[in-house]
Amino acid sequence: MPNYKVVVTVPEKDSPSLLEAIGQAGGGQIGNYTYCSFSSKGTGRFLPNPGASPAIGGVGKLEEVIEDRIEISCTDQSLKRVISAIKAAHPYEEPVIDVYKLESTFLS
Repeated sequence: MPNYKVVVTVPEKDSPSLLEAIGQAGGGQIGNYTYCSFSSKGTGRFLPNPGASPAIGGVGKLEEVIEDRIEISCTDQSLKRVISAIKAAHPYEEPVIDVYKLESTFLS
């Protein structure tokens, strides 16, 4: 049973490789299915400050990037592997990763 919902945004061109890394780490497994995810498009904004090494844009320039918001479920046993895989495969030096603990995986 999934115990966590993990959400990360990534430039749309990098979604396939990030999804592969997440699946390889055990994220997105629900019952007899693997590599389960949901994605939606949106606009990410950021301003790289001095000392940053942005993958897109430059220091001191406000950027807007079309990104995919990826949501996956994972178990307590795979959470650390999934987070590590996201950090290793993500193009940003500071990816935003939201982790939500699920109280229940079904409604009665």
